[in-house]
Amino acid sequence: MSNARVKIPNILSIAGSDPSGGAGIQADLKTFAAHDTYGMAVIAALTAQNTQGVRGFIAVPHEFVTDQIAAIFDDVSVDAVKIGMLANAEIIEAVARALRKHKAKNIVLDPVMVATSGDSLIDGDAVAAMRDTLIPLCDVLTPNIPEAEKLMRKAVLDMEAAAQSALELRAKAVYLKGGHLKRQDAIDVLADGMRTHEFSAPRVDTHNTHGTGCTLSSAIAANLGLGYALPEACERAKLYLTDALKTAQFLDVGHGHGPVYHGHTHIQMGAGNAHH
Repeated sequence: MSNARVKIPNILSIAGSDPSGGAGIQADLKTFAAHDTYGMAVIAALTAQNTQGVRGFIAVPHEFVTDQIAAIFDDVSVDAVKIGMLANAEIIEAVARALRKHKAKNIVLDPVMVATSGDSLIDGDAVAAMRDTLIPLCDVLTPNIPEAEKLMRKAVLDMEAAAQSALELRAKAVYLKGGHLKRQDAIDVLADGMRTHEFSAPRVDTHNTHGTGCTLSSAIAANLGLGYALPEACERAKLYLTDALKTAQFLDVGHGHGPVYHGHTHIQMGAGNAHH
């Protein structure tokens, strides 16, 4: 066996903890591992939740979030950052300052506002702070339709036009998720400032949808860390999530919206189509 050190990408998640394991930090770390990357986690919130809903959450003091981020960047080369649940404006502003200070790259922001169960995970002031301080630092913003509408303060009537319009929030790129549209195919749109890319996959009929947004954004971060250009990173992430949904029936977890299967052992690159 060779003694040579093998370098794999180091991917950092800054998000909330889900004790039931399907979303948040836990979903992110499982996704990073499934992509053969090394996962790290800065915990910004503790939640009491399961597949049926969120019972409550506690925001970690913003100073301690800053300390956690510093501990990582002072020691480890970080190849990509995924950001999830940040419960209040103080934490959002602290994260923005820390990422700017440490010159973080490949930043993927999933603007988590509401859990799959419908429970709110963010306070009112946090939305403005996210819009003003954090989104402009991001390489890609990954809202679903309700999140995009809240951030842009207008309805999403057309996916491509909305993704383009969301660039006004000053992220370098926007990946708009179309899962809330009740269509036969699940269609997402990436606007990167130069063109739009459409990603389509057959909608998977499953009740196991807990943590889909977390999983997709962390898969994009992992693929960016692996060196893929953004459109291909998004395509690969979409295919990974589709397979995780297809294989979710192998899991028997909880009585509500169960988790996707992060540990499926292959990525079927033919499972969806990307139209450029």
